[in-house]
Amino acid sequence: MNQKMLKLENLLRFHTVCRQLHSLGQRRTLAQWRRVFSSAYPGWAAQQYTQPWQTDMLLGAALSQYRLLVTKKEERSRKSQLSSPKSKKEVEAWIGMTVEELATAMEKDIDYIYEALMNTSIDIDSLEADSHLDEVWIKEVIKKAGMKLKWSKLKQDKVRENKDAVRRPQADPASLIPRSPVVTIMGHVDHGKTTLLDKLRKTQVAAMEAGGITQHIGAFLVSLPSGEKITFLDTPGHAAFSAMRARGAQVTDIVILVVAADDGVMKQTVESIQHAKDAQVPIVLAINKCDKADADPEKVKKELLAYDVVCEDYGGDVQAVHVSALTGDNLMALAEATVTLAEMLELKADPTGPVEGTVIESFTDKGRGPVTTAIIQRGTLRKGSILVAGKSWAKVRLMFDENGKTINEACPSMPVGIIGWRDLPSAGDEILEVESESRAREVVEWRKYEQEEEKNKEDLKMIEEKRKEHQEAHRKAREKYGTLHWKQRSFIKYQEKKEQKILRPKEKLERDSNILPVIIKGDVDGSVEAILGIMDTYDASHECELELVHFGVGDISENDVNLAETFHGVIYGFNVNASNVIQQSAAKKGVKIKLHKIIYRLVEDLQEELSSKLPCIMEEHTLGEASILATFSITEGKKKVPVAGCRVQKGQLEKQKKFKLIRNGHVIWKGSLTSLKHHKDNVSVIKTGMDCGLSLDEDKIEFQVGDEIICYEEKEVLAKTSWDPGF
Repeated sequence: MNQKMLKLENLLRFHTVCRQLHSLGQRRTLAQWRRVFSSAYPGWAAQQYTQPWQTDMLLGAALSQYRLLVTKKEERSRKSQLSSPKSKKEVEAWIGMTVEELATAMEKDIDYIYEALMNTSIDIDSLEADSHLDEVWIKEVIKKAGMKLKWSKLKQDKVRENKDAVRRPQADPASLIPRSPVVTIMGHVDHGKTTLLDKLRKTQVAAMEAGGITQHIGAFLVSLPSGEKITFLDTPGHAAFSAMRARGAQVTDIVILVVAADDGVMKQTVESIQHAKDAQVPIVLAINKCDKADADPEKVKKELLAYDVVCEDYGGDVQAVHVSALTGDNLMALAEATVTLAEMLELKADPTGPVEGTVIESFTDKGRGPVTTAIIQRGTLRKGSILVAGKSWAKVRLMFDENGKTINEACPSMPVGIIGWRDLPSAGDEILEVESESRAREVVEWRKYEQEEEKNKEDLKMIEEKRKEHQEAHRKAREKYGTLHWKQRSFIKYQEKKEQKILRPKEKLERDSNILPVIIKGDVDGSVEAILGIMDTYDASHECELELVHFGVGDISENDVNLAETFHGVIYGFNVNASNVIQQSAAKKGVKIKLHKIIYRLVEDLQEELSSKLPCIMEEHTLGEASILATFSITEGKKKVPVAGCRVQKGQLEKQKKFKLIRNGHVIWKGSLTSLKHHKDNVSVIKTGMDCGLSLDEDKIEFQVGDEIICYEEKEVLAKTSWDPGF
């Protein structure tokens, strides 16, 4: 009960006591007169005694009513006090929200956010509507607004359910059956691994005509007289091998390490050994070129000891086979050694259930569309199966073996060509079978979404780092001048500017060439104001700086010409005149005077002048396009030169022009050709529909089937300013 209520009650009690004392005094006097007046005025005596009690009742009722009202008022005030924190508006915020998002959440405009962040260490000038705010600034703004902060776990929108396809758990050992080994041939350049692959391929497909599917299959089977089969990978490059390992494909079971007997261990030999060890893949040593007079196989074995490759002759477990890829000597012995090692490894696979495999090679065939060569690792692939690889999926329309023959199914360890892909997957991508086309689309969409989310996170992280760097630099600058008087700050800034390095004449010329000083003269103030208003919209200072030297009303004078000469500027006149004397003076001093009577013509002229200050840009004009149909290499001395077999699809290829190599829509090389041949003849021009072979001026670039070669020439084109005044 409040103080007012207590005071009122005390006052009423005091008044009652006084009234009662006064009534006691009156009773004595009235008692004497009672006997006299009681008979004549009986009602008078009753009235004298009942009136005080009625007054007390009225006062008590009033007091109780007042007490009730006060009590209700106190309860209402208490309720309002209790509910006041709840009445604060809740603002749902999240880490990294932008200025615009915070304003929307608070139901305020963006200027309110800027005002709330004034007099803080944040650089308001650098803030844009899409700038991300730190947690401390979000709290500061909401606190100043008198609102309640509620952190949201969202703004990662809704967490999407993982829809990816994954490999099955390991199969029951009882359901496994033996499978053929998958072998990769590796070694140093020019040690004969390509020749060895070709020789092994010819033993199997000798009856095939040149230019068949074998040139593109990427993997092939070799059948031994004993009935055993070996799958050889035709993509033994180190990068492809590493990519398979990185994706966990583990396609390769055995590595055949080719070392030339006349050359010994070289750099790429050591790299191949390291790849095999990292993948925990056993090695079979093929010592090649043993038919040469200067061949020394024992020297090779001794050199390999330094890299922990110990042959059986020296007490190790690495089989060494002396071969000649050129003559074909001992190739079957090499194959048998590989089969023996495979038997020791007890290679097995599960031929049942959904298919699992790996893309070995992918290319686009003009008549068939996207085609992949794959190694099946689990399950049995059949026509009509729905496959997912990377961000591509396929409904298998056709399958073919290493000889180009159509097959109905492919078992584990079997190389198979697959047609039916919607997009071209990448080499090394994992192949998984799914139950339906809708499920395949779901998996691909999820993988694309996941990739996009990862990219967004990286971009946001980079933005945050840059913003923090900028804020730190701004904070240090504020600390430097923060405690100084404005006069001291001005003096220090003047001293710093004075101490700046004076530009050399050449640097000054380069800087001045990127500035356009202008002088504006108009007939009336309104015209000049309109022109200056248009110039205020200029937003391309990063291209060329627009500098207003002078503006005024009236005809162009000698003073205007002198100013323009001093600043190397241009005079623009709107509805004004320049006398012959002034024009002659300007011509002598090399000053441009441009007179206009239509304002948008003046602005167009200004745009052209700005554009003339910009450096010319180089535009590419395509002369011809060719697609790579085959890749091979030629030997020049001891150097392997990659060569691409192409067909011109459009225009023509001119050897003297520039070229670029495009893969999956991305330019991976630009330069010149070292050779351009039609059959065996060197030519300078190849026209549409003709086949050719070409090599680049950079031998580190590896061609892939399906790549595009573009022939182009560069032409200088005048640049155009990006400034758009709005009309």
